[in-house]
Amino acid sequence: MDSIDSRLLAAVQRKGDITAQELGEVLNLSPSQAARRRARLESDGVIAGYQARLDPARLGLAVQAFVQVQMASHNAERPQSFIRLISTLPEVVACWTMTGEADYLLRVWCADLQALNQLIHHRLLADPTVARVQSQIVMDQPKRDSGLPL
Repeated sequence: MDSIDSRLLAAVQRKGDITAQELGEVLNLSPSQAARRRARLESDGVIAGYQARLDPARLGLAVQAFVQVQMASHNAERPQSFIRLISTLPEVVACWTMTGEADYLLRVWCADLQALNQLIHHRLLADPTVARVQSQIVMDQPKRDSGLPL
């Protein structure tokens, strides 16, 4: 990777659907050179894919929350069972395993507080693998999700 690759990565993080023509202009390369560099970074796995950023409000999703989950016990079957559970929950958009008191941190989007309550009480806490759940509702997001530091 060189400085041109870094600039290319920054450009595709800002605009995933950037054309080879636009990318060439940004990098001061021909469109074909820019396209070859992007293709190499894709085949090397540096660019793992592209996604559209959707507007949650326009999709009827008004409540974003972070939910900490503490497992009931820590044996070999529990993590797989819990991962299977959350993979069935479309409201859970991200999941991390954590150090500290919580075993998992979930990022969730729900239509409203009632839907969040249903998710927590009827899906998460109802599962025997889950001992405790703590949620924090997002009030505002002053810094939007951004790309990786380059």
